[in-house]
Parts: sequence; C-alpha cells; structure tokens
Amino acid sequence: MIRRLSIFLIILIMHSFSASAFSNVDERLQELVKHFETKGIDIRPMLNDDRFELMDGITDRFKNSAERKIETLDDYKRVVGFEAKKNAIATFYSKYHQELKAAEAEYDIPKEVIIGILGIESDFGKNAGKYNPFNVYVSMYVEDYRTEWTLAQLEELIEFAESRKVDIMAMKSSYAGAMGYAQFIPWSLNRYWVGTELYHMSNNINSVANYLAHYRDVTGTVEKAVYRYNPSSLYQGAVLALADEAKTIIN
Repeated sequence: MIRRLSIFLIILIMHSFSASAFSNVDERLQELVKHFETKGIDIRPMLNDDRFELMDGITDRFKNSAERKIETLDDYKRVVGFEAKKNAIATFYSKYHQELKAAEAEYDIPKEVIIGILGIESDFGKNAGKYNPFNVYVSMYVEDYRTEWTLAQLEELIEFAESRKVDIMAMKSSYAGAMGYAQFIPWSLNRYWVGTELYHMSNNINSVANYLAHYRDVTGTVEKAVYRYNPSSLYQGAVLALADEAKTIIN
C-alpha cells in the first residue's frame, strides 16, 4: 500500500514541484505516514483524496510575511488595509453588537479589542481563507519548515476534525493554516474554540474573547494577551489602534 501511495503521489505532485525535489517529497510523505501510524492514525485516505495537493514554496510565504518584512506600524497598517477596516467597524458593530456585548460581559474582554482582532485577522469575516489546512501543514512538513511544530499542528487538526465530525479536506484556512474568522491554528482550536461551526460569527467572537481572557490571566494585561495572539509588535499595534478607533465609533 505504501508503494502504491508513493507512485500516486509522485504523479500528483509533478505539476507543482521541480524535478530536483521529487526524491525528497516522496520520502517526506512516507515519513509522515509512518509517524501517524505510530499514533494509530491512517492519513493515507487524506493523501489519496482528490482534494489533496502540495503548496510549492510555502516556506517563502512565511519568510515574506508582513510581520517579518515591514518595519513601521504605519506601513503595516497600510498593507493590512487599516483605513478600510476602520470604515467597516460601524456596520460590523450594528450587526453583532449583542454578541459583542455578551462576550464582553462573560469574558471581561473589551468588545473593542475583539473588534480589533476580527478586523485585522479576517476583515470582519470577509476573508474566510482559500486553502486547506491539511494541505498546508503537509506542505510545510515536506519543505522541512518547523517540522516539530508542523507535526503537532497536524495532530491537533486531525483531533479537531474527528471530534467535530468534520471533513478535514473540506476545511478552509489561510496559507498559514489558520481557520475561522478569528484565524485560530489547530492547537488553539482545541483549547479555546467556543462552539462547533468555524464560520459562525458568534462563535468567533466568543472564541477570541475566550483566548484573550486566558492570556490576560497569564500575562496580566489585555495588551500582552493581544501580543500572544500573534507575537508581533506591529500586529499588536494595529489591533490596539483599531480597537481605539472602535471606541470612538461605537460609543
């Protein structure tokens, strides 16, 4: 079965990987199959699924992310479309003010900060992600990018999909494997996600609040909790700036 899988995968990836990468790709995929076999998980049905594909050059996407290449907050805000997000706050709040107020009351996290997170992460739900998280993490593993972390995320992803009875190959994520409007990685999904449906805004609002509440208790402040959401001072600055705008707009 492993041999048949290897032949199939080599054919499958010919369109996305250069010839010089062929030998390593098949080896890495077999390593992945064996790793999960030791945990009693058979990932071969997923690798054989018609929706499985590898994302060539995924490592470069991480190396060229805005948080790594941009140096000033003003430039970062321009790249993430800060002004457009600011202009969308009133409409978002009008639609979800009850959910935001309820989350603020339950988790003691300012609704404006929740708005800031959802605005920066997904433009208030407009960007749901166009990749598949299983494909993303397998591609990262094949390129030997943060291997231990990638394996951990794959394990968490499979656990989440199985516990929620979700078709893992139908899930959507960013190129970084983050899911939902709140953009949670699998590890965070299994610990801080509230609800079942990833694309129900109320679940995203509560999940952001739940996450921030936990890390506020760990770090001591909401501001530091925002940094734990994405450990970038630029990201933290943009979220808090959008939250400040929200205070003026909705109050």
